[in-house]
Amino acid sequence: MTSISEELVSQLVSRGVDTVFGIPGVHTIELYRGLASSGIRHITPRHEQGAGFMADGYARVSGRPGVAFVITGPGLTNTLTAMGQARADSVPMLVVSGVNALSTLGQGMGHLHELPNQQAMAATVALESIRIQTAGDLIPALDLAYDCFSSKRPGPVHIEVPLDIAGTSYDSRVVATPAIASSPIDSRLIAQASEMLQAAEHPIILAGGGVRYQSRAVRALAETLDAPVVQTINARGLLYQHPLGVPACASLQAVRDLIEAADVVLALGTELGATDYDIDESGGIAEMQKLIRVDICEAQLARRPAQLSIIGDAADAIEQLNTEITTPALEGRGHERAAKARYDAKLEMNADMLMLSDLLNALRDTVPNAVMVGDSAQPIYAGNYYYDHDRPGGWFNAATGFGALGYAIPAAIGAAIADPDAKIICIAGDGGAQFSLPELMSAKDENLSILFIIWNNSGYKEIKTWMIEAEVTVVGCDPSPPDFSAVAASCFIPYYKCLPEVDELKRAVLDAMIKPGPAVLEIVD
Repeated sequence: MTSISEELVSQLVSRGVDTVFGIPGVHTIELYRGLASSGIRHITPRHEQGAGFMADGYARVSGRPGVAFVITGPGLTNTLTAMGQARADSVPMLVVSGVNALSTLGQGMGHLHELPNQQAMAATVALESIRIQTAGDLIPALDLAYDCFSSKRPGPVHIEVPLDIAGTSYDSRVVATPAIASSPIDSRLIAQASEMLQAAEHPIILAGGGVRYQSRAVRALAETLDAPVVQTINARGLLYQHPLGVPACASLQAVRDLIEAADVVLALGTELGATDYDIDESGGIAEMQKLIRVDICEAQLARRPAQLSIIGDAADAIEQLNTEITTPALEGRGHERAAKARYDAKLEMNADMLMLSDLLNALRDTVPNAVMVGDSAQPIYAGNYYYDHDRPGGWFNAATGFGALGYAIPAAIGAAIADPDAKIICIAGDGGAQFSLPELMSAKDENLSILFIIWNNSGYKEIKTWMIEAEVTVVGCDPSPPDFSAVAASCFIPYYKCLPEVDELKRAVLDAMIKPGPAVLEIVD
């Protein structure tokens, strides 16, 4: 007879799961019972945090939830950081863990991997933390998880299966129900938004990660409204080289000026969070005369009230707005306003940031339509301030939101698993890379064509700069980097090296990407 764990695997298959990231352990053996014959691909990271970050990268590129299997206790605690990043960036992730036998929970009797209350701990980060106590709990738990992914602002969901339950017979007759779609958008609100936008003389659009794949629809709406489109970090690539596109951080004064000069602001799928709109903590986000917000999360709308708040999927709202607004809005000199914001934003960047932007542009032009996955590294910081990517959803990193170091290498692996045909470029600093260097072996095991770029400035230069500016004596910012050529060799991965110069970078990148499989490119600053 099928066990609860075998049914769990079967249910994941029926819900479209094709990959699981995990490290098997004594407390997850039962979870693996049906995995080998299921058709699900299993990827073994070197650390459970890596499993979570891989699931994150997989979800961002595939558009489907990333799934991780982790053990009780330390397996789950190691995954919490990745869950925090996924929560901050609205990334759908399902984390399935074991937990000690039901009769032992909360007893503090020193069982292996025991925590005082594992479910409560996970619930501080997860959208939902659910315990399977009977066979009848399994399908409702999965239904709840997938409803979170489809009808709400996505994020991580945790399901734990006690050791004494995982292997018991699955005898439930509960039937899975289709995932709930987001609630229909009130057409009256769309009509009201259309009226406000068409009456505007200087409208703009703020595009967030919630619309990162809606390039054509956003472009059509922007062109009809003659409205500049400010793209948050997770929306970069939405309007590549479009005259209405503003691929610059909304924290820059030039972009703040653009927002404050607009008579109507349409915010689509963006939380209006500080790491996009007030990264330097200069006093809050830009003042807006009239704000229309569209977001799938009612609680998120309540946090920053607007003149008009529309609850629902931003993609649906854009489609309805494009249908509703059939005649061009008033001439708002949108192209000129966008061009001025782009020009003035660049003037705010110092010479180092401009140099890094030139390198990113060269990298993009050398490897077009690539997915660039970043850590908290100098080039990524520069790109988050100003960089125009050529692939919707193809620029994402952990230097925003939760801001977890060690993200880039495993997340790039997840991205490569999600789209084997994509060109994947990972950009990590020497400090951040040392959080997850062992995951290079996962890329080697799977023969993934990923270019791992290590920006080596011998420490935490960004933090060092901040400490100096704050007149704090610099401490702890100079960890010695390893010999990355030796690291690559130990992982049986080709190694290349160049200086931070455009022509050198282009040559090194082309050399490194000639052959399939992973490669390491060290840029020595």
